[in-house]
Amino acid sequence: MSYEAVFFDLDNTLYPYAPCNEAGKRAAFDALRERGYELDRETFDDLYAAGRREAKRETRTTAASHNRHVYFKRALRRHAGDPAVASALAAGDAYWDGYVDAMSLCDGVEAVFDAFAAAGTDVAIVTNLTTRVQLRKLARLGVDDRIDLLVTSEEVGREKPSALPFTSALAELDCRPSEVLAVGDNVETDLAGANALGIDTALFVADGDAPADADLPERQRPDHRLDAFADLTEVAT
Repeated sequence: MSYEAVFFDLDNTLYPYAPCNEAGKRAAFDALRERGYELDRETFDDLYAAGRREAKRETRTTAASHNRHVYFKRALRRHAGDPAVASALAAGDAYWDGYVDAMSLCDGVEAVFDAFAAAGTDVAIVTNLTTRVQLRKLARLGVDDRIDLLVTSEEVGREKPSALPFTSALAELDCRPSEVLAVGDNVETDLAGANALGIDTALFVADGDAPADADLPERQRPDHRLDAFADLTEVAT
């Protein structure tokens, strides 16, 4: 079946997430050490995890739940008992600098996007997280000129699996759910959110293992599974 548009998740769909996250945390750790924090890596990881848990607990369903500056702000307050404003800023900036430097596009993405352009199929990125960070990632990956639309959870005020990111993209591109394919790695957000609207779904995990259909509730099961990103041209055109 051919589609009028394909909605892509960004993180761990267009590029592998884990190596970037590790590079970011390593850069933030180094930044804090340079600022005089006598932390070993285990202590740093524990503080980061605590800040992350607290932020997600209090800001879940919003883009702020992914904000690394918030993680470090909360982690350093827990560690030092004061706001540590400059250090939280330095750690958050270092994290994203290290993260972006480590990004590498999955094989086949550019060729697939070019095939969609030739077929007149719109490409949208429908993603959780903040707009500035996602813009920076797309520019780093070098596919910003191949994207017809970017919708972030920050812009619409709710995170996938909420319908809002998807319906915003549908309205912007003037498409019906039946005319769209959604591609993502996360069955709880990308697939469940699209499935609920009657959008066809494809599961592609850039880094890690994809769960089997037998392990998933019906609302999270994909219509298609992709072993390689390049397989998408056969599914969507």
